[in-house]
Amino acid sequence: MLETPLRPRPEFYLSADPTQQSRVLPCDLESAAVARRLVAAVLARWELAELTGSAELIVSELVTNAVLHACTGGAPVRVVVTRVQDDRVQVAVTDLDQRPPVLVRAGPAEDSGRGLALVAALSQCWGCERRRWGKRVWAELALS
Repeated sequence: MLETPLRPRPEFYLSADPTQQSRVLPCDLESAAVARRLVAAVLARWELAELTGSAELIVSELVTNAVLHACTGGAPVRVVVTRVQDDRVQVAVTDLDQRPPVLVRAGPAEDSGRGLALVAALSQCWGCERRRWGKRVWAELALS
């Protein structure tokens, strides 16, 4: 009998939903890399690869911000990628902390504090919605 080599399981499975994909991730800085790979896979499936670089940076910043400032008791974060229109996507990160993110003006000598400014610069629009259980921070990107 021939043995079939085991194929590695993918890191995540994309659902059949043509308009939205999501993934729950642990409250860990390594989750930003998983979120980037999810966004890249979704955009490739939707044939919107032109948005990949900006979308990866945005989701990385949003996940990192949630992990550093909003994770309470190790609660996970959720990354959601939604196709809003044929040429427009929304990337969102939800967490259980109701405090909104703060856009700050980092000085040239500061090592951090530029994440939301980067999100604002790369997206068409962005925002934060408070929920009863926490918040949802989102950004939208569109093809030029």
